[in-house]
Amino acid sequence: MLVTGSEILQDAHKNGYAVGAFNINNMEIIQAIIEAAEETRSPVILQASQGGIKYAGIEYISALAKVAAERSTVPVAVHLDHGTDFVQVVKCIRYGFTSVMVDASKYPLEENIAMTNKVIEIAHAVDVSVEAELGKIGGTEDHIKVDEREATMTNVDEAVRFVEETGVDSLAIAVGTAHGVYKGKPELDFDRIKAIKEKTNIPLVLHGSSGVAYEDLEKAVSLGINKINIDTDVRMAFADAIKDFLKDNIDEIDPRKILKPARANMSQVVAEKMRVFGSAGRA
Repeated sequence: MLVTGSEILQDAHKNGYAVGAFNINNMEIIQAIIEAAEETRSPVILQASQGGIKYAGIEYISALAKVAAERSTVPVAVHLDHGTDFVQVVKCIRYGFTSVMVDASKYPLEENIAMTNKVIEIAHAVDVSVEAELGKIGGTEDHIKVDEREATMTNVDEAVRFVEETGVDSLAIAVGTAHGVYKGKPELDFDRIKAIKEKTNIPLVLHGSSGVAYEDLEKAVSLGINKINIDTDVRMAFADAIKDFLKDNIDEIDPRKILKPARANMSQVVAEKMRVFGSAGRA
């Protein structure tokens, strides 16, 4: 069931839950995510970063994701995460992505609006959903780095103007999360989430959600977050399972045997997230 991002997120927006968007880099990660979605009967978003696309190749990553979506019995969107390059965004649309993120958050508000509208004009013409970002989310996401001191929260009034002048399908907001592994406990600005949701009334996106306490994620969802991005926790599940397997099977050389427990561990982690986000049983 290959669908657009809007088809998934509008239902989440209307019914008060969030859908997990999980980063994909290879076949086993995709299989693990889909297995979890089928098990929990949850809609899901398979998202590839520009770094993931560079690693796997857009031909491979798009084909794997589309096959997985088309064979699935739950709604699946294929999404570009953090599209900072306009050419890359257009290329993903051409290769069948059903949703794209244009990330012009490093530019002043007017330039961010202009670049977002440029992508929306192209994407909406072929029924592809668009996510944008306002504010700067700390940490590291592939080649994107934002120092903690530079990370700025999304301004509520600017969010209202941004949505009014773009008509974007969903908006990623900076409210205290960061990409990568947290050194301390992230403090989310719940009042900011609530205010932006009330004044924009569109699906809101939380990036950098790996490592955030589940009670905080549940509260964020209750206040209007409808898409939650997860990458680091899945990577850790992958690496931990492989380390454990090889520790006990040091002479194993069959990649199928090495990767099988990693796939199972990732699927378990993803399914747990889906239940926390409230998307389980929504398919």
